[in-house]
Amino acid sequence: MRSRIKNGFVLGGFIVVCELAGVVGSFATMRSVGTWYKELSKPWFAPADWVFGPVWTALFAVMGVAAWLVWREREKNSEAKIGLIFFFVQLGLNVTWSFLFFGARSPGLGFKDIILLWAAIAITMWFFFKVSRWAGGLMIPYLLWVSFAAVLNFAIWRMN
Repeated sequence: MRSRIKNGFVLGGFIVVCELAGVVGSFATMRSVGTWYKELSKPWFAPADWVFGPVWTALFAVMGVAAWLVWREREKNSEAKIGLIFFFVQLGLNVTWSFLFFGARSPGLGFKDIILLWAAIAITMWFFFKVSRWAGGLMIPYLLWVSFAAVLNFAIWRMN
């Protein structure tokens, strides 16, 4: 019973940490989205501003579940610890992107960060798949969304 309670708390903790990363990133975003970002030229495929919040909220929750699945295997699988290190690296790069793109109002710096972020997610996924197919699979929507975000970031950078 204790193990189930502990697992539940750790699962909740991973989700909260991921969602908090989104909250921290939103501090930079909120100051610029209604002003600076609104005035930028954007490509035809740029989604409406309201789309980003729900998508990121869902992705951060799913990422937390993926990390928890890997964490549960940390004693049995040495790849789990490495995967979790990369997980937190990519989470940091995710937050950094918001501060570069929106906070510094620099699509160019944001693009450089998002390329590193994409690579860190891919590495994280590689380790996660080695530990748990479910954990790796849960990271696929995140990688796809960041791939889209990278294309959007690049287009905005080139258009402005």
